[in-house]
Parts: sequence; C-alpha cells; structure tokens
Amino acid sequence: MGKIKNKQLYIESYGCAMNFADSEVVASIMAENGYTTTNEESSADIVFINTCSIRDNAEQKIRNRLTQLRGNKKRNNDLIVGILGCMAERLKDKLMEEEKLVDIVVGPDAYRDLPHLVAEVDDGAKAINVLLSLEETYAEITPTRLNSNGVTAFISIMRGCDNMCSFCVVPFTRGRERSRDPHTIVKEAQELFDAGYKEVTLLGQNVDSYLWYGGGPKKEFKKLTEEEQANSIDFAKLLEMVAQVSPKLRVRFSTSHPKDITDDVLYAMARHQNICNYIHLPAQSGNSRILEKMNRTYDREWYMGKVERIREIIPDCGISCDIIAGFCTETEEEHKDTLSLMEWSQFDFSYMYYYSERPGTLAARKFADDVPLDVKKRRLTEIIELQNEVSRSKNKEREGTVVTVLVEAESKRSDQDWMGKCDQHIVTIFPKEHYQKGQYVDVLIERTTTTSLIGKAIGLNPFFEDVTEPEKALA
Repeated sequence: MGKIKNKQLYIESYGCAMNFADSEVVASIMAENGYTTTNEESSADIVFINTCSIRDNAEQKIRNRLTQLRGNKKRNNDLIVGILGCMAERLKDKLMEEEKLVDIVVGPDAYRDLPHLVAEVDDGAKAINVLLSLEETYAEITPTRLNSNGVTAFISIMRGCDNMCSFCVVPFTRGRERSRDPHTIVKEAQELFDAGYKEVTLLGQNVDSYLWYGGGPKKEFKKLTEEEQANSIDFAKLLEMVAQVSPKLRVRFSTSHPKDITDDVLYAMARHQNICNYIHLPAQSGNSRILEKMNRTYDREWYMGKVERIREIIPDCGISCDIIAGFCTETEEEHKDTLSLMEWSQFDFSYMYYYSERPGTLAARKFADDVPLDVKKRRLTEIIELQNEVSRSKNKEREGTVVTVLVEAESKRSDQDWMGKCDQHIVTIFPKEHYQKGQYVDVLIERTTTTSLIGKAIGLNPFFEDVTEPEKALA
C-alpha cells in the first residue's frame, strides 16, 4: 500500500500509561504511511480513541465521547473514527455493528495493521482486527512522542499479563506476557537521552516479571536451560542497563506486582542514584481472605513484609498503592483491615476505587457483586480520607528538607512557578527564577499540601548538572 499524502491523524488516549505509550507507537506506524499527527481534532481526517476497560465508568466516558464523534461524522462524511486498545478488544462487535459508533476497531496487538484497515474503510467497508499475539512487542518501532514536554518519556518493556487477578480484565484484553528485547529498550533510552530527555519510565503491566533469555521472550525462568538461564536478563539487570545509559538520565518504572519484585531490584535501585526511590506497589486489599478471593497470591502479612524489606534496603523510598473498596463479600471488619494496612504502611499516595464488576473476569463468573453501591462508596470515602490524612502528614515531614526536582513544566496555578517531581514521585513547585525546564534543581521545602511540596530553589543538583562554583556553594 502506497503512502497517503496530506492526511491528518488525531489520537486521544484514556486510562493507564501503557495506553499513552501505545498511542505513540500508533502515531509512528501511521507516520510511516503518510499521516501527520495533529493536536487539532477539527482538522483531522482520522480520529483514534485509545481506550481503557479497567472500570465501568471509564467505558461510559468513552461511549459518551464516541457519541460526540458520531455527531462530527454527520458534519464530515469522510471522517474516520477508530477505537483502539482494551475496550476495542472487549466490545468489538457491539461498538461496530450494534451501536455503529466506529469505522475501525483494533486491539492492542494489531496496530501494525492500521494502515491496511484504514484503506479498507476508504473503500467503503468496516474494518476490525482484535487478534491477540504471543509475540508482538513493537520492539523495533520508534514511538512518535505525542504531547511531549521534551523532558520525560515512557518506554514499554513488555506487554500483556499472566496474573489472573479475579477482578481484572487486562489478561483478556492484552493477552499473555511478552518481554521486549532488552537491547531495543536500551537503544530507545539512549536515543531519548541524546534527544534531550532527562527521565524515562519503564512500563509494563507487571515490570518485575520481565525476562529475556536470548532466543526471545519466555516467561518462566525455571523452564529455561542452564545456558539460557546464564544468558537471561531479568528486570533487575534491565534496570541497571538502562540506568547505565547515563548517570544524568533518571529512571522510573511501573507497575510492580508485590509477588515479583525481588531484592535484586531493590539493591539495583540502591546502587544507582539515577534510579528513583519510588515503587508503586498495589495491595488492592488489607485482608487476607479478600486477597485470596482476588487471586493476588499473597496475604496481608506477606505484603507487610515486602514493605518492610523495601524500607530496609531503600529507607527513603516512596511507596504508592492501589486499593479497591467493596470487593465481593467484603465485610465491615475486612474493610477495616484495609484501613489498618494503609495506616501501617504509610503510603505516600494511593489510587483508590470501589469495585466495578468487569464482564468476563473470574470474579464476574464466580462471585456475586454483593456489596451495595452505597456501602462501596462510603468505604471508598473512608479510604480516601485516611490516605489524605497520611499524605498530609508524610508531606509535612518533608518541610525543611531538600529534594531534587526535575523541572517538567510550568505550574498549573502560576506561570511564575515551575513544576516537577522529586525522587519519590511527589509533585513539587517552586519559583522559576533563572531555572529552566529540563534542569535538575535542589529545592528546600517550605510548606506542603496533601498532594504537593512547595519550596524555593537553592541551586542545580551537582550530581545531575554541571554547576558553577557559586552554585555548588549554595547546594
């Protein structure tokens, strides 16, 4: 198929960071076929919506958006609307045939087929490809950075998930785990650093289970031959390989499954100053019976032991969490176990939701969604209030300390202030003065809120920046 000239593509992304990274892969694939990505929806010939299916309210938001776009199609008969990602995989037939909201439906493993599918629509047909793959990683595709701040970027290191948590639809929408060739990951990190980026985040549904053994992606280490084991690269090794691209490139990763994060990963973090001291460690519940029902493969005590181990090896590590309120059969006492786990763990912040049944999951097939909605909402409110209290207290403890901030953008509240994140992934705000976006700045924290640190710059950080003697004296 020949390239199409002067066509414009608009991509809108919802949900997790992986979706935003996938949109950058899509933009690259379409650019190779003559499409220019635009930030103006009104000028686009094609609109792609990259979707999330993790909770019902996410799906409803996207349905409303697609209904709006159907109105746009009435004004522009040539406009092509496509739905990508997890919701496309889950609701393919309904969206295309029953509701007639879209022209193209494409799952997460079929993005290479998009130019061909667009051509089918141009010829008057509807187009669909939601086949899942055991091999696709898009390893050699250089993503087109969308809405980039030029400072931070995502790098996808693996796809899919083998953890069959009973509440989660991801294994059904994204397929089995596949690890990407580590050399392509390091190459992408190097290219980003050479282009002026200062921080990369390694992405996967479960980064800690990353494993490459030389011949291709393969999940279980114990099934490798001795030679393959000797040549294998796990997540701890990959993390160090990326950190060694440059000591001036800051490295983050997300998301971790508690059962897979190893001491090797923690020691790698401790060894390298440019690997951020921050781990997102979803607990989901603080009660062992509910954790078993969720098929999380650990209990409350084991999770607490993992938190202790993290803080033993990396004392100043920021830890965040995912919490689900009102999972199937959860009692009031079990809800209180979640609250007590949160209070004990002292998470810096959490992502908190009430349980939303997802069709096709183990929980939907086997368990009654029997906690009333008003109870779920009340429990979620208690969880949020407790986390806000903990976050305020933990941030307050940072007053008078100095944190290193990578400047990402202007503050949303004032064009006279910079905004960035400290090592522990907490938003930090300080006056611009003479500092520039992309610099690592040491900031003295003077006051705090529930969600942010606020202070004044005392100089460039001498580890990450080449500073003058007066700046060294200030630092």
